[in-house]
Amino acid sequence: MIAYIDGKLAYKDHALAILDVHGIGYEVRISLATYSKLPAEGEKAKLYTYQHIKEDGQTLYGFLDPNEKALFMQLISVSGIGPGTGIVMVSSMSVGEIRQAIVQEDVRAIQSIKGVGPKTAQRVVLELKDKLRKDELLAKAGIDTVPLAKAHNTNRSEALAALVTLGFARAAAEKTLDQIQNRHGNDLSVEELIKFALKSH
Repeated sequence: MIAYIDGKLAYKDHALAILDVHGIGYEVRISLATYSKLPAEGEKAKLYTYQHIKEDGQTLYGFLDPNEKALFMQLISVSGIGPGTGIVMVSSMSVGEIRQAIVQEDVRAIQSIKGVGPKTAQRVVLELKDKLRKDELLAKAGIDTVPLAKAHNTNRSEALAALVTLGFARAAAEKTLDQIQNRHGNDLSVEELIKFALKSH
């Protein structure tokens, strides 16, 4: 998994950025929020990335703000929301607006996003409201909840996404990863986390 790409911005448009890292150009799908904050072409930029792998290809999704990537990862963990829809969601509303809509159970606001139907909007609220409320309470207490602030939490987010993709129930996968990190510490790679989780089932 590629956690971030740090290089020179070779190209940007509203949906795409190309970062040059030592002569290799990484094509990254981006949100409108990230596009609006990117520096000029030729300047240095760092994008926190999610690598989506499927049979017919690989796509990198990138975010300037770790909070935006964290929310994107939470959204795509919901059944029925793929990375394409996830990037549309974080392009349609700000991170704060989406979080607020979920916490306040405003299904209509989520449903107003292109490509999100009523059932999917309800699932988003149902599956994420408690998690986001908990994050808010921790943030108010001064505890950092952004999974990207520390590398081990990025690894945990990516391992969780992979386990959900492999068919684990999200709650069970989260509990398993907590147990693994309590037992083995927070410095495990994504691959190690996934291996431990698969062995424990």
